[in-house]
Amino acid sequence: MSVIDFHSHFFSAPFFRALAERSPLPGDPPSRLAAVAKKTGIELPGEDVSAHLARWIAELDRHGVEHLCTFASDPAEIPAVCEAAALSKGRISAFAVVDPRVPEAAGKIRSLLEARKIRGVLVFPAMHHYRIGDEAVRPLLEVLSEHEAVIFVHCGLLVVKLRDLLGLPRVQDLSFADPLAVIPAANAFPRVRFVVPHFGAGLFRETLLLGTMCPNVFVDTSSSNSWTATQSPPPTLAEVFERALEVFGPERILFGTDSNTFPAGWRADRLAEQREALAAAHASESDRERIFGGNARRLLLLG
Repeated sequence: MSVIDFHSHFFSAPFFRALAERSPLPGDPPSRLAAVAKKTGIELPGEDVSAHLARWIAELDRHGVEHLCTFASDPAEIPAVCEAAALSKGRISAFAVVDPRVPEAAGKIRSLLEARKIRGVLVFPAMHHYRIGDEAVRPLLEVLSEHEAVIFVHCGLLVVKLRDLLGLPRVQDLSFADPLAVIPAANAFPRVRFVVPHFGAGLFRETLLLGTMCPNVFVDTSSSNSWTATQSPPPTLAEVFERALEVFGPERILFGTDSNTFPAGWRADRLAEQREALAAAHASESDRERIFGGNARRLLLLG
């Protein structure tokens, strides 16, 4: 069974540098990053994009992963991730993080889509304090609609550990993280493919309601899914898959790992965990093929 990972973070040198430059901690950016690396064991990437890409490709080959969707997780990282995708010979698809309220944001995304450098965007309403249905987001959605592109809308819990380690303030406001806020935008732009990561990251019921209302909304399975601890009673991952299959069907569920840093690399443990959960949920072989690769291949127009 082929595997396409629809959710990962490239986390190249420009990403780490951008966060370190904003950190209020003592010292210069390199010393701040060195302290984080020492504390966490994270291996910081060098400036050579091709070398960092080679490490990711080696991980994909080692684990038999056909294709990887990966994010530029800070605007400063977009050129590096686009370069990596171009160099990957079709193994990687790039997605760009964007704050739709920034002037010319829609125009910049249009240029990237027209140049076929990215396949879509990632947005964090809770981080940037807006709702996806706000008028300020409309120009971006219009551009995405023209290209039938993908937009990841992060909903629910949002904790960025690297930000915490660098002493950056927690500005996340979960009142902007409700999946139900996606409904007006998804209905207004049926050609756009909306993806809610992590099964809604704690707002699972709301994500199921969203999926019921909007056929152009998908859910991805990425991360450790530790959000289940916030539910009462906590569901098993198999139970989460059962509910998602009932609402989204096997055609609107996308496998993801949320892989991001080394030495952890590509998270094969999450593939194994999700395979086990889907078996426990009695998903058919054809359903599992769609979730682990078929749906992503269709959205990405892969051969």
